[in-house]
Amino acid sequence: MILMFTRVFKRFSKKAGLPPGEVVFVGEKKVEKVGASFINYNESFYDEGVIEDIGDCLSVLSKGTVTWINVIGVHDIDVIKKIGEQFKIHSLVLEDIANTEQRPKYENYKDYIYIILKMINYNKETGEVITEHVSLILFSSLVISFQEMEGDVFNNIILRIKQGKGRIRKMGADYLVYALMDALVDGYYVCLEKIGEKIEDVENEIIENPSPELLQAIYKHRNSLVILRRSLWPLRETASNIYREESDLIKDETHIYLRDFYEHTTQAIETVEIYRDMVTGMQDIYMSSVSNKMNEVMKILTIIATIFIPLTFIAGIYGMNFQNMPELGWQWGYPVIILIMTITAGIMITYFIRKKWL
Repeated sequence: MILMFTRVFKRFSKKAGLPPGEVVFVGEKKVEKVGASFINYNESFYDEGVIEDIGDCLSVLSKGTVTWINVIGVHDIDVIKKIGEQFKIHSLVLEDIANTEQRPKYENYKDYIYIILKMINYNKETGEVITEHVSLILFSSLVISFQEMEGDVFNNIILRIKQGKGRIRKMGADYLVYALMDALVDGYYVCLEKIGEKIEDVENEIIENPSPELLQAIYKHRNSLVILRRSLWPLRETASNIYREESDLIKDETHIYLRDFYEHTTQAIETVEIYRDMVTGMQDIYMSSVSNKMNEVMKILTIIATIFIPLTFIAGIYGMNFQNMPELGWQWGYPVIILIMTITAGIMITYFIRKKWL
């Protein structure tokens, strides 16, 4: 966990000393080349394509339709600046687009609304939570989205627009932004469901057989929940600001959906907190189980040592070999001593059993 935050601060050090609004890429490059695509649609029209010249995004705009421009890759500063020049986007917004460590937030620039979100993906093979920096810019009839890589929860939105399912083709650009945010939060639920299943499996195993591997699994799940919590808490604040703040770019009929989005983020946070409590409880259970096993081992060793204390005492006395010891010359001395030692051990074992120490 400390290593993760150390990497974050090292990335932020790239911006040290630079003036506000200076566009600097902060993060890891996840695609080789920046690409962009567009979708134009209304209730009776649909068109899509690839933007070959990102410096001419204005040419894909169409009157009477909602346009969605999706940019894949935020590491190319020149591309971000070109898009910013075409649509007159503030330099501070461009700076946040290129900063993949920026927390989720909402900003109203009157002519457009800027939203930062974190998309979550769960790696089934490694069990790790992967975060992706997503920026959304809402104009009156245009939505521009910036993503770090291709292939995510937005694919379902594209399919819905293409097939004309639901009300998305009948609504405006503000509803498209809601749909994108809602799909993103749905991704959190998918991730939480998978983590919840893993936590339940570990919880069942930890009582039966606590092992160092299970402890590592607990720490991995705890780190995953920390990442989710880091993304969800500011996301709820962002959802609240979008829902409560009035804007000409967001229509009244969309507000009820934004309220639903806010409730979904709140529910997701509550789920994260429940899982965090479960993981903390599992850590306590693990330590208790290990401690109990250690106590059982120590109890057995103590009982064995206690049984051998009088036997060692007897053996020590008759092992001194003084000349005046009368039992040294006795014919039955050895078997009698062995018999006494056996009876002594038997009496002690019987006593321990009655006391339920064995």
